[in-house]
Amino acid sequence: MFVVTLWPVYREMEREIVNAKKAIRPVAYAGLAALVMAMQPASAEPFVYVPLGGDGKIVVIDAAKDKVVDTINGLTAVHGLAGTPDGRFLIAGSFEEREPGGAAPEKPTGVTEDEHAAHHGAAPAKSQKTGAVVSTVSVVRTADGSVVRRIDVPGAVHHVAVGPNGRFAVVTHPNEGGISVIDLTSYEVVASVATGPFPNYAAFSLDGGQVYVSNAGNGTVSAIDTGRWIVRWNVVVGTSPEHVVLSKDGGTLYVNNVEDGTVSVVDVGAQKAVQTISVGTTLHGIDLSDDGRTLFVADLGEDKLVSIDLATGVTRDATLAPAPYHLAAVRGTGKLYVSSADDPKLWVVDRNSLAVHGEIPIGGKGHQMVQEPAR
Repeated sequence: MFVVTLWPVYREMEREIVNAKKAIRPVAYAGLAALVMAMQPASAEPFVYVPLGGDGKIVVIDAAKDKVVDTINGLTAVHGLAGTPDGRFLIAGSFEEREPGGAAPEKPTGVTEDEHAAHHGAAPAKSQKTGAVVSTVSVVRTADGSVVRRIDVPGAVHHVAVGPNGRFAVVTHPNEGGISVIDLTSYEVVASVATGPFPNYAAFSLDGGQVYVSNAGNGTVSAIDTGRWIVRWNVVVGTSPEHVVLSKDGGTLYVNNVEDGTVSVVDVGAQKAVQTISVGTTLHGIDLSDDGRTLFVADLGEDKLVSIDLATGVTRDATLAPAPYHLAAVRGTGKLYVSSADDPKLWVVDRNSLAVHGEIPIGGKGHQMVQEPAR
């Protein structure tokens, strides 16, 4: 109860620090920051960020209360979302495309006109569908929800991943057949890599040396070398692979094959699929339990949530209707958050029993969820 009561005060103080940093003497700023740090609960449950696609905003959920506590507005068609490892920033992709040189997003506060022009002046790649188009990736500060940088990339962004050291963000471009790589120290696009038709989801290896990208158009996963930004190998999986999740030890990649209702188990060391797990029909979200022993899959086509014991292969399921969509295991809580493709809500599900403990109204369709590190 103490943790919940302190959160609004803590969040407001954090915002005041950000807004007043330039005006406060260094000693005073350090003292205020120390006060806020001292007030942080040692074992607070995390905050979960949920982008709402065409609604143009991200809702912030306090996982201790299963309640929306804040909203970040002004993010056009935000589907893909990832967080930096330190929890300070969100990297938000937009699925809305526009002609280069057209009306660019508003300049973020604190960015010079030259910096803004530099990040919105690069010549984009030619779109497979609509010609030369761009979309905008926004860097959002979690402390106050402000956009601190906007970076143009070639084509619509579906999903986003950030490397384990926070240096690079990768965004997938379904219409372009590849990914863009953003250096988060310079906020520049430093590489574009062709992976295959309709790249969907991306996940970094634990050491950041590779990033795995699912290609829904040809049933493959590409492994990209992040030192040279080249494709090192490809593996054939099922039909229309989309969401992926990496095992806790980094040795296995689980791939949702949306159209054939299976999960491919990829041994990344052997560079091959070693198992196919039948789940249902049209699949979507996928995640692992904290200990990595249980895989959870949203079966949108059959209105159910599926739990798979990876050691025994035993499968359990529970009805979840309508249309379970994106899914996230909220670390350290024993809960799953599952969005609905049809209703503007999240289900709160017990990971052990698969029982629904509640619902969270979010005001739109929830997409790629991000968990902020526990404060």
